[in-house]
Amino acid sequence: MAIKSFHPPQRILMGPGPSDVSPRVLEAMSRPTLGHLDPVFVNMMDEMKELLKYAFQTKNDLTMPVSAPGSAGMETCFVNLVEPGDKVIICQNGVFGGRMKENVERCGGVAVMVQDDWGRAVDPQKLEDALKANPDTKVVAFVHAETSTGALSDAKTLVALAHKHNCLTIVDAVTSLAGVALKVDEWEIDAIYSGTQKCLSCTPGLSPVSFSARAVEKIKNRKSKVQSWFMDLNLVMGYWGGATKRAYHHTAPINSLYGLHESLVILQEETLEKSWARHMKNHLALRAGLEAMGLKFVVPESERLPQLNAISVPEGVDEAAVRNILLSDYQLEIGAGLGAMAGKVWRIGLMGHASNPRNVLVCLGALDDALSRIKAPIKRGVAVEAARIKLA
Repeated sequence: MAIKSFHPPQRILMGPGPSDVSPRVLEAMSRPTLGHLDPVFVNMMDEMKELLKYAFQTKNDLTMPVSAPGSAGMETCFVNLVEPGDKVIICQNGVFGGRMKENVERCGGVAVMVQDDWGRAVDPQKLEDALKANPDTKVVAFVHAETSTGALSDAKTLVALAHKHNCLTIVDAVTSLAGVALKVDEWEIDAIYSGTQKCLSCTPGLSPVSFSARAVEKIKNRKSKVQSWFMDLNLVMGYWGGATKRAYHHTAPINSLYGLHESLVILQEETLEKSWARHMKNHLALRAGLEAMGLKFVVPESERLPQLNAISVPEGVDEAAVRNILLSDYQLEIGAGLGAMAGKVWRIGLMGHASNPRNVLVCLGALDDALSRIKAPIKRGVAVEAARIKLA
């Protein structure tokens, strides 16, 4: 069989990620490949560090993209900051808190779980109670924006509680970076990781991370070797360090980094504040349309993430059939539920380049049609107009 070149269809990506990649980013990725130690590429690396510092709102020297997706950013934080026997409190309110637990245990640490209902923000009081009950805790970890549920937690308050009890903090910002307010230095976050495929509108495969001076001190003074050679920041710092001379560590994904650089330039041009406001405006329009249709959000409004909307599937509706109609007839992708929410919710993303008025209206019109076809209990023909009013 002669296999031919792959030409993917053009989709509208409104699931939990990846999001639509900006045409500027796609063009940047097609530029000529350089060597990963080429002085011109090294200069671009320095620019990218500054752009990432802006995105994270930090002055941390150790701010860089890990050459792997957000899950590797997570693992980079845990393997460098957790040693065998360390107690780590993990606040879980969705799927990704569970992955944090797995990381802690694989590092030889002891995970203490603080559980909240899926679809709710992390409860600061529960964290404080756990910290008092476990005074030997070394690290507190939580998800800022839980992708599996669309819940947004109060990172500033949770970090302050951790520091009050002399703990370092690890924060998952995979879905929050560039979509909602996130201020690493002001909130004194110690270690944070994100992904390029969400609100940065870049291709998947890179994970921006940032570590405070407190976290770097911990990494440099570990009693044991970091269990992962590839993610050992004591080694990686030599490649992403501030000096112009770089120590070879690995072959960086050159063209993907071109794309991230361009996506961060786009963010800088728009400004963080305008990006946050755009995500909220489009969320409010989507919300107006969905609620006019009769659909309900899973997360209470005060704890809701604007760029990832978890919607309850109406009783008796085959959620997969609806997604299939959207994909086949409208080239539109939305997400299914994960874990405890599988089969119960749709996850509609409005992230980065995909967070725009056109996508809001297309999604609402397509949902109206798909749900009407299967005779779901909705109000027909009102969603798009309700959203238009909010977008005016």
